Amino acid sequence: MAKRDYLNALMRDLESHTEVRRFGSGWLSGFFALLFAVVGFGLVIALRFPDWFATPELAIVKNWGGFRGVVHLILLASYGLALLSLLLRPRKVLGATALMIALAAALIGGANVQPAETRDWGIFFGLDFFVVNLLITGFMFAPLERAFPHRRAQRLFRTEWREDLFYYLVSTMFVQVLGFLALAPQQFVNEHTNSWDAFRAGVASLPWIVQFVIVLIASDVVQYFFHRTFHRYPFLWGFHAVHHSAKSMDWLAGSRMHFIEIILLRAITSLPLFTLGFSPSVMQAYIGFVYVWSSLLHANVGGNFNRIGHWIATPRFHHWHHGLEREAFDVNFAIHFPWIDKLFGTFHLPKDRWPENYGIPEDVPRSYWGQLLYPWTRTGKKTDETPAE
Repeated sequence: MAKRDYLNALMRDLESHTEVRRFGSGWLSGFFALLFAVVGFGLVIALRFPDWFATPELAIVKNWGGFRGVVHLILLASYGLALLSLLLRPRKVLGATALMIALAAALIGGANVQPAETRDWGIFFGLDFFVVNLLITGFMFAPLERAFPHRRAQRLFRTEWREDLFYYLVSTMFVQVLGFLALAPQQFVNEHTNSWDAFRAGVASLPWIVQFVIVLIASDVVQYFFHRTFHRYPFLWGFHAVHHSAKSMDWLAGSRMHFIEIILLRAITSLPLFTLGFSPSVMQAYIGFVYVWSSLLHANVGGNFNRIGHWIATPRFHHWHHGLEREAFDVNFAIHFPWIDKLFGTFHLPKDRWPENYGIPEDVPRSYWGQLLYPWTRTGKKTDETPAE
C-alpha cells in the first residue's frame, strides 16, 4: 500500500461517521492504542533529546523516580490494545499504526532510553508539554463530551479536527518561542520602574487566593477590550477570523488561533501582571487554569445553566460568541465573567437556546498555511452578514 493510500485509510478509519463504534468492534482499542503510542513515542523522544524537545518546567516530572515506569506502562498499554484491535477489527490500519509507532519508541530505547549528547542552543520545542497536555485535556474533555454532549451526533474526529490538532501542536511545542515574544519586554519594564517596588511588594503580600482572583478579573477586563478590538477593526479581524472559522465546537477548537493573535493576547494580558508583583506561582496557576477553561468553553458539552451563565462563563455562553446567526455577532467577549459583557451592553444568552450553526460567512482557507497568510490575503468586505469590524 502506498504511503498516501495508507494515510487515507487511517483517516477514514478515524473519521468514519457511519460506523458504530461499540465495545467489541476493535475501534476503541485501536484508538487508545494509537493515543498511547503517540504519547509514549513523544515522551521517549523528549527523554532522548532533552535539550531540544523537553520543557524545563517539566523537569520535576521527568526526574520523578516513577516517571520512566509510567512511560513503560503507556507503551505496554499501546502494544496490548493494538494487538486487541488487530484481533477484533476487520480493518487493521488503526492497530497496525499504533503498533508501528510503539515499536519505533522501543527501538529508540523505550522507557530506559538515555539522553543523547546534543548541542544545547538554549532553544527547545515542548514535545513533552504537547503530549502531556494532550493526554490530560483529552482524557478530561473527550469523555465529558460523550457523557453530556450538546450535539449528540458530533463525532470525536469531526470535520477539521486535523487542522485544530495541528494548532494545538504549534501552540504547545512552540511555547518557549511564543512566551519569549509575548514577555520579552518584562525584564526591561522591571528594570526601568524601580518606583513601583513598594506597590509590587504590597501585591506580593496579599494572600495567594486574593492574588489569583485579582488576576482572573483584571485579565478578563483587559481581554474583553482586546477581544472586542479584534472584532472591530478589519485588519485585526483577519487574524481573529481564523479562530471563528471553526464550523464545529469541541475542546480542541479553542486551540485554533493565529500565532500573531496568541502573542498579542499573551502580551497584553500577562505582561502587566508579570510586572506588577504577583507571585510567580499565581501566574503559573492562572496560565494552567486558562488552558483548561478555554477548552471547556469551546467543548461540545450541554447544559443550559440559565442563571449561573449570567455570572460565570459556560460553554453555552461562549458558543453564542461563535454562532453563525446574526444575533450571535459581536456578543459575549468575556472569557470568565459574563457580567463584564453586561456592563458594556454585549451580553447575549437567550434562555434555553443555543446557536444553530458555527463559523463565519467568510471563505477562510482550511489549511494551516492558508490561514497563517489569511490576514494579508483576505479580500472579503464587510456585509450585513459579517461580524462588525
